[in-house]
Amino acid sequence: MTSEEKAGEEKAREEKAGEEKAGGFAAFRYRDYRLYWFSRFLSTIAMQMQAVAVAWQVYAISHDPFDLGLIGLSLFLPAICLVLVTGQVADRYNRKTIIQICLAADFLFAIGLCALAFTGAERTWPIFTLLVGIGFARAFITPAGQAMMPNLVDKKDLANAVAWQSSAWQVASVGGPAVGGLVLALGADITYAVSAALTAISVVMTGLIATREFKSERQPVTWSSVLGGLTYIRYKPVVLGAISLDLFAVVLGGCVALYPIFATDILGVGPQGLGLLRAAPAVGAVLCSLWLVRHPLRSHAGLVMFWSVAVFGAGTVAFGLSTWFPLSLLALFAMGAADMVSVYVRQTLIQLATPDNMRGRVGAVSSVFVTTSNEFGDFRAGMVAGLIGTVPTVVLGGVATLAVTAAWTRLFPDLRKVERLDRTL
Repeated sequence: MTSEEKAGEEKAREEKAGEEKAGGFAAFRYRDYRLYWFSRFLSTIAMQMQAVAVAWQVYAISHDPFDLGLIGLSLFLPAICLVLVTGQVADRYNRKTIIQICLAADFLFAIGLCALAFTGAERTWPIFTLLVGIGFARAFITPAGQAMMPNLVDKKDLANAVAWQSSAWQVASVGGPAVGGLVLALGADITYAVSAALTAISVVMTGLIATREFKSERQPVTWSSVLGGLTYIRYKPVVLGAISLDLFAVVLGGCVALYPIFATDILGVGPQGLGLLRAAPAVGAVLCSLWLVRHPLRSHAGLVMFWSVAVFGAGTVAFGLSTWFPLSLLALFAMGAADMVSVYVRQTLIQLATPDNMRGRVGAVSSVFVTTSNEFGDFRAGMVAGLIGTVPTVVLGGVATLAVTAAWTRLFPDLRKVERLDRTL
C-alpha cells in the first residue's frame, strides 16, 4: 500500500469518526443552521394552522366546495407566475434579507386575516385577496431558503442538514393542522393571531442568522440570466433526472384526491378513517427522516433513489387493490417513507450539483415542479377516475410510476451512478 493510499484511508477513518461523534445531529453544531431550522419549523407550523382556519372560514361563509379549491389556486398561481423572477432575486440579493421581508409580509397578511375573522367577514373575496398576497411572499421564500441552506453548514454535513430540514417540514405538516384544529375551537381570529405570532418569532430568528453569504456579481439582467435555472437543469443530467423523476412519479402515482372515495365507498371507514389515511404517509415520512439523520446514505445514493421511487409505485398499486384498512394504511406508510428517501436524495443532489450563484434560480424551478406535480397529480387522478373508475386509476398510476422509474434508469445513467451524497460532484 502506497503512502497516498494510507493517507486516504486515514482521512476516511477520521471523517467516519467525526460523523459518529456528531451522531445524527451534525448540522445542529452550526448556530446559524439551528436558527434557520427552528425559524422554518415555526413558520411551517404557522402556515399549516393558517390553512386550517382559512378552509373553515371560507366554507362557513360560502358553503361552496369550489371556493375550497380556490384557496389552493390563490396560493399556487403566484409561484407559477413568478418562477423566473424569484430565483433571479435569490441569486442577486441577500437571501436572508429576502426571507425576512417575505416573512414580515406573511405576518402582516396573517394580521389581516385575523381582522377579517374578528369583524365577521361575510364575503370570501377579501380572504382570497390576502391569500394571493401570501402566495407572492411564499414564492420568494422557498428558493431563497433552499439556496441559503448550503451557506449555513459545511459540505460534508449538507446531507444531514437536508434530512433534518425535511423532517421539520413533515413534522410540522402533521402537527400544524392538529394544533390549528385545537386552537380553531377558540375561533378563527385566535388561530390567525397565533399563526402571526409564530411568524413574527420566525422573522426575529432569521434576522439573527449570520450566514456566510455568497457575493453576487450583479451582472446585468438578461434573458439568458433569467432563464438560467431552466437552462442549467436542462444540461445537468443529475439534476434534470432527479427533478423529472419526482415530477412524473407524483403526477402519475399521486392519489390523495381520491382518499375520500376509498374511505367512504371502498374501505368503509368514514371520516375518522380518512384522517388516518391522510396521516399515514406523513408518519412514514417522519420516521424515515429520523432514520436518515441517524444513518445517512454512505453509498449507492442514486440507486437508492430509484428504488425508493419504485417502492412508491408498488405501494400505490397495493393501496389501489387493497380492501382491508390495515393493509391500506401500511401501503400509504411505505409510500410516505419511500417518498422521504427520494426527497432526501433529490434535495441533497440539487444543492451539491448547483453552484451557489445558481441555487436560487434552480431552487425556484425545482419548487414549482414539485408543487405542480402534487396539484396536477390530484387533478389527473380525479379526471381519470371519472372516466375509468377509482381503483383502476390508482393501480394504473402505480404501474406507470414503475415504468417511468425503469425508463429513467436508462435515460439518466449519471444519476444512477451517484455514490456518496457528500462527495457527489
